[in-house]
Amino acid sequence: MTYIKQISKEEGKTVTLKGWVSNKRDSKGIAFVILRDGTGFIQCVVTEEIVGSEMFEPVKRLTQESAIAITGNVVKDEKQIGGYEIQATSVEIISIAEEYPISNKEHGPDFLMDHRHLWLRSRRQWAIMRVRNRIIFAIHCFFQEKGFVQMDAPIFTCNASEGTSDLFATDFYGEPAYLSQSGQLYGEAMAMAQGLIYTFGPTFRAEKSKTRRHLSEFWMIEPEMAFYDLDMDMDIIEEFIQYVVADIIVHCKIELETLERDTSMLEKVKEKFPRITHREAVKILRGEEDVNGKNALKMLEQDILDANEKANNYKKEIAEREAKIASGTLKKGEINFNQSAIDKLKNAIKEQETLLENIPGWLESAKNFSINNDFGGSDETILTRLFGTPIMVYNWPGEIKAFYMKADKENPSLARGVDVLAPEGYGEIVGGGERETDINRLLSKINEHKLPMSAFEWYLDLRRFGSVPHSGFGLGLERIVSWICKLDHIRETIPFARSYGRLTP
Repeated sequence: MTYIKQISKEEGKTVTLKGWVSNKRDSKGIAFVILRDGTGFIQCVVTEEIVGSEMFEPVKRLTQESAIAITGNVVKDEKQIGGYEIQATSVEIISIAEEYPISNKEHGPDFLMDHRHLWLRSRRQWAIMRVRNRIIFAIHCFFQEKGFVQMDAPIFTCNASEGTSDLFATDFYGEPAYLSQSGQLYGEAMAMAQGLIYTFGPTFRAEKSKTRRHLSEFWMIEPEMAFYDLDMDMDIIEEFIQYVVADIIVHCKIELETLERDTSMLEKVKEKFPRITHREAVKILRGEEDVNGKNALKMLEQDILDANEKANNYKKEIAEREAKIASGTLKKGEINFNQSAIDKLKNAIKEQETLLENIPGWLESAKNFSINNDFGGSDETILTRLFGTPIMVYNWPGEIKAFYMKADKENPSLARGVDVLAPEGYGEIVGGGERETDINRLLSKINEHKLPMSAFEWYLDLRRFGSVPHSGFGLGLERIVSWICKLDHIRETIPFARSYGRLTP
């Protein structure tokens, strides 16, 4: 059996493909079947003249997601998906699918998420999952090539890594336990044993948030490096992101084309990442400093004008298409085409109306942003749109960072942390920094955060026995998938999303 991904090596040969009908259209004596087999999609041309009437009749009755085996000749055709097609010589029907619930019409996100087990079969979701797979592979390659050891942190923990809020509590043989927020504290212990380590596993946050960036269950890549300071940490973060993005550009061309991803923005990742302090970022956000001639507040004001103009243009186009349909002169195919376009335009109008509802609030928030505040999603969006590459924001107010973050020598009120914000409005994808080595500061912070001291005695041992400067970071897998694929919502980045209010399928 041959797979579609291998088809370029089979030009001029006869092959057998087994898969599912993604789409089909037919007319007298000929049927065009788009077959998918999990490795790709390809057009198969079935003619009554070649396969015979007895075989052709069942082909005409094929429904979406019916399973078939097609044998035929591989012919090069640049106009087709993947540049090849199959000219069928025989078709075997394995199973006929019932009426498929996901059609070519517009479906709402709740409907699609309720049918996620089937939605995964679409070309778009297929492409996203394959990009995710390649990102995971590239991540392992990068760290293994650098001499890191992969180690695993426990999912059940007796303590919180970043405070006791937003935890999933559970019972562990009669003892209270929590699902891990992060493997980072355990990563520090591992780094003291191995020098350079990384963990890669599921993490959990019980935030009751339904934003496009939040999941309750997600995957984190968390390296920890002994003898690394913040500058070294930022250097390896930059190198790491550049490596992963470059790998995807090379190895996921078909997937990115399927997603209609403009890779010119991804190409810019090879440039040096701007590094700005939190205080510098606040000044930019408040419109007190420009970036490359662009001002944050003026950009938002222009966004309001642009959203109004786009919404009005979409409304005009809808009226024109509705008039065409009402004229009674269009064929059925033309009516369906125009109706589909109208549905998409209505969704586009809703997007612009949402912007018009939100931007005034973003503008007000930016103007009055406090120097000691953490950035929200809208603040990150504003900042990243001013830069063409990921940006690194470092030296944060200590009061808003985790207890284990090292205090800055020159200004102890600041924490030696760094967040990496992805361009195009995608915001934070990496959080990291240098870890505190002063045991007395840690004791003070644990008390300040009202954490149970007994749960952290083992962590304090890392400072008692051979303490060294060390740093690390965490990358949210789903967030980097979302950015690289340029997705509107993080729910599409993982096979089965778990978020506030979503536990099925």
